[in-house]
Amino acid sequence: MRTDGWLGVELRHFAALQAVAEEGSFGRAAERLGYTQSAISQQIQVLERIVGQQLVERPGGPRRVSLTEAGELLLRHAAGIVARLQAAQADLAAFTEGSAGTLRVGTYQSVGARILPRLLREFTDAWPDVSVRLTESADDGGLLELVERGELDFSFVMLPVGDGPFETVELMRDPYVVVLPADSPLAGRPKPPSLREVAAMPLIGNRQCRSVHQIENRFRDAGLEPRIVFRSDDNGTIQELVAAGVGAALVPLLTVDPTHDGTAVLGLAGVPPRRIGVAWHRDRYRSPAARAFVDLARDVCTRVEGEQAGGAAAAA
Repeated sequence: MRTDGWLGVELRHFAALQAVAEEGSFGRAAERLGYTQSAISQQIQVLERIVGQQLVERPGGPRRVSLTEAGELLLRHAAGIVARLQAAQADLAAFTEGSAGTLRVGTYQSVGARILPRLLREFTDAWPDVSVRLTESADDGGLLELVERGELDFSFVMLPVGDGPFETVELMRDPYVVVLPADSPLAGRPKPPSLREVAAMPLIGNRQCRSVHQIENRFRDAGLEPRIVFRSDDNGTIQELVAAGVGAALVPLLTVDPTHDGTAVLGLAGVPPRRIGVAWHRDRYRSPAARAFVDLARDVCTRVEGEQAGGAAAAA
């Protein structure tokens, strides 16, 4: 198969194809990339001529533009190439800034509430010329996509992560606990409840967090079906509903406010902890500030993990 003609493909052609696919319109794709609509149309036409396939369905009128099957196939390759270009751009910016500039960090709620305040305070003291820009999501899979595209320098994640160009380091292990109303008969019992006892309770669970799949699969592996009565990705909402008697919650300890007077927190035997880590693109340059942030995150998480273990021992 001759590929000489493909040497005429330019990055702007792939960027145009990606924008048209995501926006569903030549006009909106043009606005996003800073071109005129006719320029985007010409770039797609050139790309179609080079590859010898129609890539875009053009229904005309107000109907949404879509890709052909050939266009979808090519887009999978184009998206990866554009992502690598964005990552290269971010690398050079980080290299130029050195010990100054901005770190872009992905996070999720429990880390944001229990880890980041201490971490950011200590990091800012040590690196006063580096600002940290946070992006929060309940879905760490979406955060990893931003890492792959070079839009985040690294992200807090739940380990293990899926396939991708990532390197990870484990920061801490966060045990699962049962959160009950403070006046529950089980609250004062020294022995932790079994999975069977928990499965019989009305449960309040997370909606998007990957840890919810881990814990619910643990029930099903034991031949049990958890009775979920409500789902929320707001940790405070879950704990308040438990205090109100709506149900119990089976959640990682880091998501729980241990000072809440309306709830009691019990350990849970036989369920492995979730593993919290940080992930970055293995092919990207990491600035000294980025490496220092990860090292400090490991130190802070080790301290938090020790404090959680001490609190659990005192409660027992």
